[in-house]
Amino acid sequence: MPVTLKDVATRAGVSRSAVSRTFTDGASVSEKMRRKVEKAAVELGYSPNALASSLTTGRTKLIGLVSNNFHNPIFLEVFDLFTRKLQDKGLRPLLMNLSGEHDALTSVRRLQQYSVDGVIVASSTLAPEFSRAFRDAGVPVVNSFGRFSTSPDVHVVGVDNSECGRMAARALIDRGYTSVGFLGGPETATSTEDRFRGFSQELAKHPEVARRHSFAKDYSFDAGRAEMQRLIAAGKLAQAYFCGDDVLSIGALSALADAGFKVPDDIGIIGFNDMEMARWQNINLTTIGQPIEQIIHSSVELIVAMLQDPERYPEVRLFPCKLVERGTLRPIP
Repeated sequence: MPVTLKDVATRAGVSRSAVSRTFTDGASVSEKMRRKVEKAAVELGYSPNALASSLTTGRTKLIGLVSNNFHNPIFLEVFDLFTRKLQDKGLRPLLMNLSGEHDALTSVRRLQQYSVDGVIVASSTLAPEFSRAFRDAGVPVVNSFGRFSTSPDVHVVGVDNSECGRMAARALIDRGYTSVGFLGGPETATSTEDRFRGFSQELAKHPEVARRHSFAKDYSFDAGRAEMQRLIAAGKLAQAYFCGDDVLSIGALSALADAGFKVPDDIGIIGFNDMEMARWQNINLTTIGQPIEQIIHSSVELIVAMLQDPERYPEVRLFPCKLVERGTLRPIP
């Protein structure tokens, strides 16, 4: 038979309410009482029932971790960090896949069925309406990897994608490329729009540099490979490409290798994210790195703060990106 709260109370010689308070965050209990209860619980092998606790406190400690584009390997790193950070805070992540989802209200209803205490929207491609829908439903929400705004209506943590695009353009200009291309993800994704905008703004200062652009259907290896294959077949490739994501870059590198092009001798490639695969020796991708761990840490910090103060005024936390030099661009002259 499972050990019950009553068993612990009997062993410790205290009331059942004292045991309950001991295992309830924020409840008032003396240190002496806590030690007696915890000692009895260890001796009996008792673990608090999370479901029963949620019925008592009205808190489930469930945090909806919402995303899409699950075929992008970067999200394995993102989810690994998010789940560990949330668990370190005594919270339980509830993963929700919104790939192909277009109705924000449907997503809200699904998570409300589980009485989540808060939601982290971990995506740069989901429309802002998803985060706002959770906010409007009274659910504390943080948009991680979200779009920068000077007047946010939900908490946003991420990078300035436009500045990252400008950084990529400067890296190509500094290396003397006279024709460059942008190979982005889905054209309607806010991350694609912002990276392309910054890239184009920086290149506008250099009219001597020819430029072109194209977009893949999603942020995936297959999409990056297919789009680069299309560009190769069309001819007149640029000398270097800024791919709006590392996994697109790796797909593009695969297509170039199959077509007999050498990187960086024939064509240069710069990616975005600095995912783990970008560091592999056989890929060795030059990329714009965003501080993923800092973004995730700050997002969890904000959702914890919102659980304590749901009316907390929305803020934007931006972290700087950096150029990560590897082997897919020619060196600066």
